[in-house]
Amino acid sequence: MKKKAAVVALGGNAITRKNQEDTIANQFINTDISLSGIMHLIQDGYNLALTHGNGPQVGNAVLRVELSRGKAPELPIYICGADTQGGMGFMLAQTLRNKLLPLGIKREIAAVVTQVVVDKNDNDFADPTKFIGQFYEPEQAALMKKEFGWIMKPFPGDNRLRRVIASPKPQYIVEKEVIKQLVHAGVIVIASGGGGIPVIEDNGALKGIDAVIDKDRAAAVLARDIEAELLVILTGVDKVSLNYSKPDQKNLDHLTIAEAEYFYKAGQFPPGSMGPKIEAAIDFLKSGGKRVVIGSIEKAYEAVTGKAGTIIEP
Repeated sequence: MKKKAAVVALGGNAITRKNQEDTIANQFINTDISLSGIMHLIQDGYNLALTHGNGPQVGNAVLRVELSRGKAPELPIYICGADTQGGMGFMLAQTLRNKLLPLGIKREIAAVVTQVVVDKNDNDFADPTKFIGQFYEPEQAALMKKEFGWIMKPFPGDNRLRRVIASPKPQYIVEKEVIKQLVHAGVIVIASGGGGIPVIEDNGALKGIDAVIDKDRAAAVLARDIEAELLVILTGVDKVSLNYSKPDQKNLDHLTIAEAEYFYKAGQFPPGSMGPKIEAAIDFLKSGGKRVVIGSIEKAYEAVTGKAGTIIEP
């Protein structure tokens, strides 16, 4: 009997936490905590792929590039993404292996550095929306714009500016067949970290491009491409909500595709927070997926067992 396949997308707070020093030691501790919730899926025999955010890590990598300018070769953002994919993939793979060891569960684990194809004509390249890197005072931002050609925009709620780059929609995963074969052979695969390395295609040839792909959208593409039945998106809130952070906030236990689309179009799910997760859920279910669960990392175990989070189904 063919085992069910699932993709678990770990949110940005899975490895790096706010108001905590971002050391490698702390990242390992947070990784261990965040992986605890998905052990039920592994014990339940699911074939599994994991993906993760890498925003803080890429931000640190870009900062190192800025600080070493003139002393070491400059690295493009897509290489910073590839570097963090490898490092975080190692961290997740090692931590998961160590957690399975005392349970007597023998599963092979592999981290796959993943390229994701985007459209070079995506509208976001014309008007970038993704903030990245450090905050700059207006005078500093003007110098960065003049010297490096960066596009700088005011950060919401702050007088300072940050660099913005494109966040194009993912089309497909280059290594999808390899990942699919591994997952359905029982290997736990860590893939498409940080949304994957954005590449554009020209007559079959691939080329990296400076952009950042939304990790939840990429998780939906990963789940579609490996023919998973379940997509679990773990984030910073327990449930999807209507009127979020307002006095009449309403937490949702269950949504259909039609309901999710209705509330999305009504503006209930903002672009910078829940919006991409709902988009990812809708796209995955429309491509043949059976179920999406959105919940908190702290209640990941309850979410994957259907006792917490918001379930979205066709």
